[in-house]
Amino acid sequence: MGTENITMPQLGESVTEGTISSWLVKEGDKVTKYDPIAEVLTDKVNAEVPSSFSGIIKELVAKEGETISVGEIMCTMETEEKGIDQKEATIEPPRNNSDFNKSDETSKKRYSPAVLRLAQENDIELTQINGTGKGGRITRKDVERVISSKPSVSKDVPNQQSSPSISNPKPHRTVSDESPDTSINTGDMEIPVTGVRKAIAENMVISKQEIPHAWMTVEADVTDLVSYRNLVKNEFIHSEGFNLTYFAFFIKAVAQALKKFPELNSTWQHDKIIQRKAINLSIAVAVEDKLFVPVIKNADEKTIKGIAREVYELSEKAKNHKLTTEDMQGGTFTVNNTGTFGSIHSMGIINHPQAAILQVESIVKRPVIIDNMFAARDMVNLSLSLDHRVLDGLVCGRFLAYLKEKLENMNETSIQMF
Repeated sequence: MGTENITMPQLGESVTEGTISSWLVKEGDKVTKYDPIAEVLTDKVNAEVPSSFSGIIKELVAKEGETISVGEIMCTMETEEKGIDQKEATIEPPRNNSDFNKSDETSKKRYSPAVLRLAQENDIELTQINGTGKGGRITRKDVERVISSKPSVSKDVPNQQSSPSISNPKPHRTVSDESPDTSINTGDMEIPVTGVRKAIAENMVISKQEIPHAWMTVEADVTDLVSYRNLVKNEFIHSEGFNLTYFAFFIKAVAQALKKFPELNSTWQHDKIIQRKAINLSIAVAVEDKLFVPVIKNADEKTIKGIAREVYELSEKAKNHKLTTEDMQGGTFTVNNTGTFGSIHSMGIINHPQAAILQVESIVKRPVIIDNMFAARDMVNLSLSLDHRVLDGLVCGRFLAYLKEKLENMNETSIQMF
């Protein structure tokens, strides 16, 4: 029996590190190959990392809440067999039903230290909780949901109002006395920056430091599109089981515009520009205090109905913490639906290392002059942020003009839904 290291896998393109959200095993546990051993959080995905070997956990090298680089040791195991490739760390092999059920039961009974600690501190009976994790396993969020539903909490219980994605973060600290840090005043709250928020912050800094941003905005008259969508939305949700959003139409139009102007579907790479053939559109999905950016692959080949379904499915996976590494990889251009929040004009930060991001703002009914007369029209702003190393105003202006034309001519006779 020898000692093997399990290292932090690369859970997505450009991912260089991950945070141990929670350990699903403890030292001395016996595990088999492909059993989940830890939940790992990156800026792109929250994933379970399976064991590379069958054996006994010898040492948990990385601590919960600790961020380590790809390739660094997570834990060590005593094992005799050859492990799986770490590149396949998020992929589980097919199993028969009996193995699957057996694994599920094992997962249900295996609680992470964070879950056990949180349950003990709040007098929660874990056997009474229905887990929402893989195989019915109880997650920290499940316990926090039970705690929040309790009528009152003992004053002796530590503050648990922390990020649900990190298993052992420092609690928020309200300053009630004089603080040695002169920048914190009485009554201020100190919130540690961890997990997704830390990853977002680091990526935004890199993007702003490395990419010379420039911005352009056009407005489009989407009155005919709004009329068509209102005409078919009820029938669509009845037949398909999910909502037909405006966003699906915008994504389709963007994919067509990128096919016409592939320069925007590019990446800056040191001393060269990589113009991507595949049109893979990243879409921002906000879930509570976290932001995920899953990808619609080959969007130019999909129908509006197909895009609408994929947007719905990716959003549901994000809400249920089921996004995979594959869901997050390969994006070549980002479309951000800022209109969801009522925004009418914004300047997005480019999703590094892409060359541009489009903000689709809120559709607002405004008076517009047509044939020297006022008319109420449905208008939308399209705000483009561009990497000025890769793109200039000429090609981006043409891209936006083409996109505007496509959207303004989407109506009952021109739209191909299927």
